[in-house]
Amino acid sequence: MQIFPALNSLILTLFRKILFLWVRTDVSGNNAESLGLDPDKPVCYVLQYSSLSSRLVLQQETLKGGLPPAAPPRRPDDRSPPGRPMIFLYRRTGGAVRRRHAPVLTSRFRELIHYGLEHPDQDVQVVPVSIFWGRSPDKERSLVKLLLSDTWSVAGRLQKFLIILVHGRNTYVQFNRPLSLRQVIDEYRDNEARANRKLARILRTHFRRVRQAVLGPDLSHRRTLVSSLVRTPAVKEAIRETARKDDIPPEKVHAKALKYADEIAASMSLVTIRFLEVVLSWLWNRIYKGIAVNNIKVPREVAQDNAVVYVPCHRSHIDYLLLSYVLYRNGLMPPHIAAGINLNMPVVGPILRRGGAFFMRRSFRDNPLYATVFNEYMHVMFSRGYSVEYFVEGGRSRTGRMLQPRPGMLSMTVRSFLRDHRKPIVFVPVYIGYEKVMEGRSYLGELRGKKKQKESIFTLAKTARKLTSSFGKVAVNFGDPIHLSEVLDTIEPSWRSEAYNSEYRPVWLNRAVDELAFRVATHINSAVAVNPIGMTATVLLGTERLAMDEVQLVRLMDQLAGLLQANPYAETVTLPEGSGKDWLQYCENMGLVVRLPQKLGDIIGLEGSNATLMTYYRNNIQHLFALPSLVASLFENNISLRRDKAVFLAGIAYPYIQSELFLKYRGAEVETAIHQWIDVLINQGLLTVEDDRLNRPEEGTQAMLRLRILSRFIIQTLERYHITLGILRRYGSGKISAGELEEQSTLLAERMSILFGLNAPEFFDKTLFRNFITNLQTNGVVTTDDQGMLCYSATLDEVAEDARLVLSVEKRQAIQQVTMMGA
Repeated sequence: MQIFPALNSLILTLFRKILFLWVRTDVSGNNAESLGLDPDKPVCYVLQYSSLSSRLVLQQETLKGGLPPAAPPRRPDDRSPPGRPMIFLYRRTGGAVRRRHAPVLTSRFRELIHYGLEHPDQDVQVVPVSIFWGRSPDKERSLVKLLLSDTWSVAGRLQKFLIILVHGRNTYVQFNRPLSLRQVIDEYRDNEARANRKLARILRTHFRRVRQAVLGPDLSHRRTLVSSLVRTPAVKEAIRETARKDDIPPEKVHAKALKYADEIAASMSLVTIRFLEVVLSWLWNRIYKGIAVNNIKVPREVAQDNAVVYVPCHRSHIDYLLLSYVLYRNGLMPPHIAAGINLNMPVVGPILRRGGAFFMRRSFRDNPLYATVFNEYMHVMFSRGYSVEYFVEGGRSRTGRMLQPRPGMLSMTVRSFLRDHRKPIVFVPVYIGYEKVMEGRSYLGELRGKKKQKESIFTLAKTARKLTSSFGKVAVNFGDPIHLSEVLDTIEPSWRSEAYNSEYRPVWLNRAVDELAFRVATHINSAVAVNPIGMTATVLLGTERLAMDEVQLVRLMDQLAGLLQANPYAETVTLPEGSGKDWLQYCENMGLVVRLPQKLGDIIGLEGSNATLMTYYRNNIQHLFALPSLVASLFENNISLRRDKAVFLAGIAYPYIQSELFLKYRGAEVETAIHQWIDVLINQGLLTVEDDRLNRPEEGTQAMLRLRILSRFIIQTLERYHITLGILRRYGSGKISAGELEEQSTLLAERMSILFGLNAPEFFDKTLFRNFITNLQTNGVVTTDDQGMLCYSATLDEVAEDARLVLSVEKRQAIQQVTMMGA
């Protein structure tokens, strides 16, 4: 063939064109910029196994991506690596008739090493390329499915032909960043055999890691998994204990355990995943104007060597469909998803189960047998390296804020890892941001007291009517990963030396779970996607009448964006493209604001249910403005404050706001962050400095308007705190319980929201009052006596008096009226 290079090239080109009459590819990383290629160094692509079809696909994708070609003609004086700039790591031995043996290194691979050793002054960029003909996450007993799935086993020629025939239109190609040949073999210049083994080992490990990230672990059949769960020592013991306690024959309890395992376990199906990919592609194109995916490199990197736990915020039932879709489209294995048993309904349940869902009951505290089976199922997931997804909030957020994480699933994960930590577990926080959440209207009803509608096939049919509407764009942002071992090292450095089993709970477990929950929640918030809807809502809801001059609104939005850019909350936060003018136009097109034409300038406002609905989108990003807003609120009722006093007052309120909004600053970081924001406000002209005092701008100026709008982002939160403190002081120390205080605070806040026209449903959210009261106890401001009554000292009076520096006289009087306190 080398005698006729032109003919050889022509034949390969013909074969390639024929192959691509059928084959369709989805490609990742096929451009020089993402690979970081040096144009002055030669490139050598490496495929794992010798295959004509893989060679043709590689040639096609390098041409399409504008990369150095995989098969250029060679000149006689060419000093680039020998052979084509594409090699195979292994070749198969044996064939269709002879028994196939273990693959061996190819001669071209050895030639590459020899070339590198012979030319130490030259370097070669070795680019590993992985090709998957269909991506099968399941194993079936069907011989046909085994033949036609690209899995962990190496396919023979006949099997490869059938795979291409059936799965060729679903081919995934992943280019990976190059290795430096010179760096890899430099230490073995006098030993070619060891240089061969080193590069082969590196590439073999690389291909294995990529294969795990794309295909997931080598999975067993579901039926085998289910039956194996009830044979574990923990479940066997639970069966014996249940049989003894309830006086039931062990055989019946065993059957019940099998039923539980079958109810729980997912049943991933290649056919279903591909079906969902097609359906969801159509659905997203119909209801969304685009899906923005940011920081996808995080899951790509951690999925190669770790069991990954995806922990997204929970805003909509769309969340789990969207995340699995995004991962699959980006060449990653869809995770097993923890879903509520309420979703295991006819038609929908089986589809979700085959798409990766495993089902869990809302509570199984009183059912130790079920709890043990579920714990063992989760342990199998983690110890075998499955990727898993669950929502730490438990349910969907009705207010747009991050909810308090529930410890259940986190605790199971930690305990499983303690039992077997050979496979590292890494949490990947995910922020999913909607410009218009599909369930928005129903959330408003629930916040106003309407009973939550039970999920059923009929409610699903009603939802289908919304598919004619547009819900704007959606963002999927991946946050910084959290390595579970590092969290445990922080809490208990000696955790590796202890012996664990399924029942053992170390005394420090709760502290570890709390720390993990804090990191997950703050990492999710640190990956927030700011969008035009949130920015518009934030400004308009900061006005007295929910309306503002158009020019002023646009200017304020631009200035707020400038604040976020001047002191970024986190590198993983994304900001919208364009300017305030573009964002306002976008909101108008979405039908979320109204325009009132005026000769002196149009007025933009919020009306009807949109005024309440927009609080949801403001709350998505409220934590970004929490600290500057807190500082600004100190000047709502004060012309001037000493800088140290301002820092002190902000520091007093910070722990409560941090717990509610999951702000990331802790310890010494808090004071530093407050000082940084004070400096930013000074630089932006919102505060001035005179000696050691901070002064607010003159009344009536544009700067004072900006400062006042900024302060209102957090002022309702502070008012809510003051309501609780006012009720507690009215009753007196030792006269009211935490439950009663929570109930009274909720009722009075709801009354105040009606009297003063507040459009924020979270203002009277019972869980927020409960969290504030808990934090008062945690921080030692209040204590609980033997009768369960709340007691306090003079410290509480000092905190309440400090609130006078923040709240205006009008607001203080209003709260005093509602809580029936004297002036």
